[in-house]
Amino acid sequence: MDDGLVLAPGGGFNALRQFARRERPVEKCEMCAIALRPDHPHLIEVARRKLMCACDACALLFSGQGTKYKRVSRRLIAMPNFHLTDEEWNDLMVPINIAFFFKGSLEQRIIAMYPSPAGATESLLELESWNEIAKRNPVLDSMEADVEALLVNRLGYARGYSAPEYYLLPIDECYKLVGLIRAHWKGLSGGSEVWQQVGEFFRNLRERSAESSGSRVELREESHA
Repeated sequence: MDDGLVLAPGGGFNALRQFARRERPVEKCEMCAIALRPDHPHLIEVARRKLMCACDACALLFSGQGTKYKRVSRRLIAMPNFHLTDEEWNDLMVPINIAFFFKGSLEQRIIAMYPSPAGATESLLELESWNEIAKRNPVLDSMEADVEALLVNRLGYARGYSAPEYYLLPIDECYKLVGLIRAHWKGLSGGSEVWQQVGEFFRNLRERSAESSGSRVELREESHA
């Protein structure tokens, strides 16, 4: 059926090229509305635990110990020597084998959360159990309130094919994992796609943490030169 549309020779390809060249919507700073680069920093609104995109200048304003907004840390450390027994993990009362833990400055306590199809879910946490873990892992003393977290991945370990993974990392990475699981979860068990996405997320963390470790080694070597 003739719909009245007439394309010049090569017009279809030209249209496709024009479509391909269309720019994606540019993210803007939620404080000053300036356009952002892809790897822009984030702020967190502490009371609502809400992440906000920010430019470098606005993020710098909140780099101190703010109360309403804080700049999210960029530190990422893999901790293969982290000490956590099966009994201690069970005492933390987390119902699945992925969870993250952070210091809530307003709550004045450690908060335990795990991803679920409905989003981030808070789990009850016995302070005594956490204190024992923190005592044997002094790195947790350096965890910055509200903006850094301990992320624990025991999925492979629970199935007997990999060691547990422990990361000290920015809190926005934890919420990224939460969003990924929520977006891809299907049915009762999640479906194969969501677990592939989770596997890719942790592969990416391993690669980036290895690069960060290499950078720190180089800096230490240079400082002793």
